[in-house]
Amino acid sequence: MSIDVWGVPDSFLLSIADSQLFWSLLSRPRKPSSPLSHYPSSSSSTAAAPRFEDSSCDSSSMPTVSVKWQKEVFPAVEIDTSQPPLVFKCQLYALTGVPPERQKIMVKGGLLKDDADWATLGVKEGQKLMMMGTADEIVKAPEKGPVFMEDLPEEEQVVAVGHSAGLYNLGNTCYMNSTLQCLHSVPELKSALLSYTNSGRNNELDQYSHLLTVATRDLFGELDRNVRPVAPLQFLSILRKKYPQFAQQHNGGYMQQDAEECWTQLMYTLSQSLRSSDSSEASATVKALFGVGLVNRVYCAESSEESFENESVYALKCHISQDINHLHEGLRHGLKSELEKMSTSLGRSAVFSKESCISELPRYLTVQFVRFFWKRESNQKAKILRKVDYPLELDVYEFCSDELRQKLQTPRQTLRELENVNLGLKAEVKKKEHEVNMPTSEGSSNDSSEPSSMALDKAASSEDKGQLTGIYDLVAVLTHKGRSADSGHYVAWVKQENGKWIQYDDDNPIPQREEDITKLSGGGDWHMAYICMYKARVV
Repeated sequence: MSIDVWGVPDSFLLSIADSQLFWSLLSRPRKPSSPLSHYPSSSSSTAAAPRFEDSSCDSSSMPTVSVKWQKEVFPAVEIDTSQPPLVFKCQLYALTGVPPERQKIMVKGGLLKDDADWATLGVKEGQKLMMMGTADEIVKAPEKGPVFMEDLPEEEQVVAVGHSAGLYNLGNTCYMNSTLQCLHSVPELKSALLSYTNSGRNNELDQYSHLLTVATRDLFGELDRNVRPVAPLQFLSILRKKYPQFAQQHNGGYMQQDAEECWTQLMYTLSQSLRSSDSSEASATVKALFGVGLVNRVYCAESSEESFENESVYALKCHISQDINHLHEGLRHGLKSELEKMSTSLGRSAVFSKESCISELPRYLTVQFVRFFWKRESNQKAKILRKVDYPLELDVYEFCSDELRQKLQTPRQTLRELENVNLGLKAEVKKKEHEVNMPTSEGSSNDSSEPSSMALDKAASSEDKGQLTGIYDLVAVLTHKGRSADSGHYVAWVKQENGKWIQYDDDNPIPQREEDITKLSGGGDWHMAYICMYKARVV
C-alpha cells in the first residue's frame, strides 16, 4: 500500500471521493472523534487500525473558521489540518454546492491550492475566509409526472402524432378511402364544409346530395378528432344511394371501383351543395378551389372554320403514350385533340382540331394520369404501366392563355424576389427574361440589383386574398397498384401541415420520405400515380 505525503492511503482517498457516506459526513458538523482523524499520520510507520476514542485527536489540528460565500456566512466550519485542503473544499461543496474545481478561497499568500500545506498557511481559530465560485444548478423534480399519449384526449393525440386517422376498408372501398384522404388535406374545403348546416339544403339540391355533403363534413370532423381508424359507414351508405354504380356487386361482394370516378362524383356533388354566401353561382366555393377555366380553339383546316368556347373542368388530363415521359409532356398532349363534327360550310362531317389553354387557375390543381383504357379483346379496362415522371413543383405558365400570362407576370416576379430575400440573396433578373416575360408595369422592377419595394408592398397588401403565380407544390398523390381498374389497390399519399408525408393505406397511416413520393411514377407493378393534387404558391 502506498502512502502519500499526507499519510493517507491512495485507495482510501479514491474510495471516499465516490462515497455517498463521505458526502453526508462532510455535510454534518465535525467532532474531534471523526473517523477521518484516526487514520495514521505521516509520522506513523505502520498503518494501525483506526481508533474512535475522543482522546485520539488534538483539538489544535481542527481549527474552526467562518467562510463567507456570496451573501451567506458559514460560522463554524472545522478544518482537519491532517488532511489536504481538497477535503476542506469537499466540505464546502456539501455546504454551498460549489464544486471544488470552481472554488477560489482566499488565504494567506493567495488562493488555497488543493495540495497546499496547512502548516505554512497559519490558519487560526475563528479566522474568516472568503470563497468565490458558482454553484451547480439544482435539478428540480418535475412538477408533473410523465404523461403517456394514451392518457391524452383524442384531439391532443392527433397533434402529438402529427397526422389524422386512417379509414377502415369496408370491402373493396380503398378507392373511396384514398379519395377522401386526399380531399381531407384541403383546409379550405373543410372550412366550407363546417359552414354547411344540416338545414342548408337549397331547393335545387336533391336529398342525397345534401346528405352526402353532411356525411363528408361529419367524416372529416371524425378524422380530425381521432388517431384510431374511423369506419366511414354513413358516408359509404349515402354514396351508394346517390351513385348506385358504387353499389355494384359480384359473387356476393361489392366490386372494386375507379377512384377517379369517385373523386369526380364527389367533387360534382360538393360543387352543387357548397354555395358561396355572396354569389348566386352554385359552384362558387368548389370552383375557386379546384376549377380550371379553359379557352378552347376549335379549327377546321379543310373549311377554315374557327370558333372559341369556354369550359370549366376540375382536373387536367395527362395523356400517356410512347412519347410521354414527363407530366409536362402529357399535359401538353392532353390540351390538344381532334374531333369529328358537322361543318356548316361543308355541309358534312369534318375533322376539327381542338387546342385548349388555361384561362383561370384554381387554388388546388388536380391532374389525372389517363392510365386506363377499354380493351376490346378482353372486354375490360386495361392499364398503361408506362413510367411518367412528375415534379414536386409544377409550373403551368406555358399552358396559360396570353391574358392570364399577363396577370401572372407581376406575382411571379414578386414571388422570385421574395424567395431570394428569404434566401438572403439579391433579386437578379436576367435581361432576356425581363424583356420577354417581365414587361415594365406598375409593381415590377427594372432594377436588377434590389427587390422592387413597390412590388413587395403590393404583395403585402394583397396577402389576405393572395395572388396566384402559376406555380404549384405537390400536396397529395393517389396511387393505384395492379393491372386493372376493376382490381388492385388504391392508396393516398398526403403531405401534412408540418411538411411530413403520410401514406394512408386504408386504416394504416405510414410516415414516408419526400424523396420516395416521386418514385410513384410507374413502370412496374408498384404503386403508381393516378391522381396528383398541387397547391398554388401565392404571394
